[in-house]
Amino acid sequence: MLELFTNLQTLAVSLRERLVKEDGQTMAEYGVVLGVITVALVLIFGNLAGAIEGTINKVIGVLPK
Repeated sequence: MLELFTNLQTLAVSLRERLVKEDGQTMAEYGVVLGVITVALVLIFGNLAGAIEGTINKVIGVLPK
């Protein structure tokens, strides 16, 4: 998970460097990067939630009553 986050952050920084040739970042640019990262994390955790719930239910099903 951390590796994916790091790769997304690296990609965002490299895209910004290619598109904008200015020194320093403005608060708006930081906000855009933070927004992209936040949306990516929400999507990732949303997709993982179903898998985690399924795994927990399998474990509960195997446990003796």
